[in-house]
Amino acid sequence: MKKTAYQLLEEAKKMIGKETEQIRCKYPIEHEPLRRYCHMVDDENPLFLDPEYAKNTKYGSAIMPPFALMMYLGHSSMWPSKEAVSLIMPPTPGSNYINMAQEWELLKPIRVGDHITFKTRLADVYMKSISIDPKAFWVVNELTFTNQNGEVVAIIRNRILVHRSPEEIKQDTGEQQN
Repeated sequence: MKKTAYQLLEEAKKMIGKETEQIRCKYPIEHEPLRRYCHMVDDENPLFLDPEYAKNTKYGSAIMPPFALMMYLGHSSMWPSKEAVSLIMPPTPGSNYINMAQEWELLKPIRVGDHITFKTRLADVYMKSISIDPKAFWVVNELTFTNQNGEVVAIIRNRILVHRSPEEIKQDTGEQQN
């Protein structure tokens, strides 16, 4: 027997707090990829580009531009496998996924030479109606990045909408399509 959206939500809520194991980036943060990233996005900040300049700042060394973390996150050679950068998805009644929002907390600078680790945690899941699916699921995954000293350097929260197609809604017993 197919589970209802409410039964799936109950199962999903039990997964809140589930975490992946912490995975270490294969390589330390390197200056050259950051330099290329800065040129690509037209960021001429010497704090990111000039190690000699950066030495004389409050940081004491070159640091990573904050959003360059996405370059490292999306680059398969940095992590042991593509699965390492996966989100935790609970059971849902729908099969259509949309990343609705991303919230960043940048807590400490990431320095050239830092070794970054990463883990994912299911932070929340709830049901909230949208116009095409009255039983849409909203899933919040939290990605936590830590340096070699165990300090959390960044947290990224993804809010993902999972909704059913019109065909899936029709198949749901007792559900009327709007």
